[in-house]
Amino acid sequence: MKIGIFGGSFNPPHKMHKQIALDLIKNNYVDKVIFVPTGSKYKYKNNLLSDKVRLEMLKLMCCDNATLEVSDYELKDHVVYTYETLNYFKKKYNNDEIYFICGTDNLSYIDEWKNGLDILSNNKLLIIKRSTDNIDQLLVKFKDYKDNIIVTNILENEISSTKIRKEIKSGNISNVKNYVEKEVFNYIVDNKLYLK
Repeated sequence: MKIGIFGGSFNPPHKMHKQIALDLIKNNYVDKVIFVPTGSKYKYKNNLLSDKVRLEMLKLMCCDNATLEVSDYELKDHVVYTYETLNYFKKKYNNDEIYFICGTDNLSYIDEWKNGLDILSNNKLLIIKRSTDNIDQLLVKFKDYKDNIIVTNILENEISSTKIRKEIKSGNISNVKNYVEKEVFNYIVDNKLYLK
């Protein structure tokens, strides 16, 4: 089986996250996708909702599809780095193929991540293109790892968690219905999330 590992803050998880996963499955890049939310100890993200809340929203987003799973592996009381996460899943599913799902925005500076070159050397990456990023430049930059970089035909659209949070803070919560699954929308409303 081919398993895609999809990391992110998912603050909140939205329809584009789900669509990328389903498109990867539909196009036979992977057989299932595991969403792995970043823990709140990650120092570059200071506006995260609690681990528990983001995990719950992901579960709600994935509850109608058996090929989508959610893992709490990175939700610890210390920072868990991406290379550790990938090593964990490769060990856990040692008879399967593990792929790291990565946007071109993250690929552009993956060499600055903790053990970033180790990630490139020892893992297969499924690259999701953003229209604003130049994939050819990135392939030149990381030419030594080209065998591990698989550029998919999946494109990211313009939905972003930042945009969703701004809409809610501005009082435009009804707009958010278009961006998140119904269960996630209801959870956000019921728990008055992102209003502060």
